[in-house]
Amino acid sequence: MRAVVVVNPNATTVRHASRDVLVAAVASAADVTVLTTTHRHHALEIAAQARDDGVGAVIAYGGDGTVNEVVNGVLHAGPGPRVPLVGVVPAGSANVVARNLGLPADPVRATERLLRALARPARSRTIGLGRANGRWFTFNAGLGLDADTVHGVEQARHRGKRATSGLYLRSAVRAYLASDRAVPMVTAELPGGELTPEMFLAFVTNSSPWTYLGRVGVRTAPRSSFDAGLDLVGATSLSIVRLAKHAGEVLLTRRGVRGPDTVHRHDLPWLTLHAADPVSVQVDGEYLGTTQHLECVAVPRALGVLA
Repeated sequence: MRAVVVVNPNATTVRHASRDVLVAAVASAADVTVLTTTHRHHALEIAAQARDDGVGAVIAYGGDGTVNEVVNGVLHAGPGPRVPLVGVVPAGSANVVARNLGLPADPVRATERLLRALARPARSRTIGLGRANGRWFTFNAGLGLDADTVHGVEQARHRGKRATSGLYLRSAVRAYLASDRAVPMVTAELPGGELTPEMFLAFVTNSSPWTYLGRVGVRTAPRSSFDAGLDLVGATSLSIVRLAKHAGEVLLTRRGVRGPDTVHRHDLPWLTLHAADPVSVQVDGEYLGTTQHLECVAVPRALGVLA
């Protein structure tokens, strides 16, 4: 099998020694090419070319942003038999995709797992994904406060800050204080013609947890799964008391958010989020600007993964 290893040198825990171990290990099982990203969306470009060249596997060595770009690259022409298998060696701050696939957080142990999967590619796992306005996502897309939080983190990283749990928490507090907590602006159109109540923010998840604070998973929709449709979770109140209650629910229990001030729908084939004015949008933890409409579609069995 031919394989391409995509290395993001700016990922939180990428180290030259770990990279060399990974490359040597993969070279023992495949004809490997190693390419290092140099700019945003470079991993997408590499993965798209790998698909066009008939490469059998593309391995992302980086964080969730690198994984998302690789997924969008190999699926640039849609699912099908020519799509390379995707492998993940986690090197980011959260590594949501890797953990939700059951992969070890340690890059060396993850590489060992990858080698076993490369030895039996016919038994690779196939997972469902989501699409948001045409962009593939592996675990989460959202409008509102969470996207504002992601935007704040990205701006801080451009200033040289590290993506830590503390940085995300500080960004979330700043986004909350700067938000309009009086008028909800987001509604969701669901199958069957259902319209949800107006919400201040909305998450669309494809797996659970959708993020991590250190080793603690944030479970807004615990039943969300790579093997099901999409889940919608929204908040109709930004009361600090209610948010504190929900924070406890998602961090300390496996029940997810509950209560009359929340919206939750499970296993949806599609949904469309509408906003009265342009609001922030993020996909797999990447800020994508603002929008008033986010069309999300579940795509079952979209991608083969080495897990």
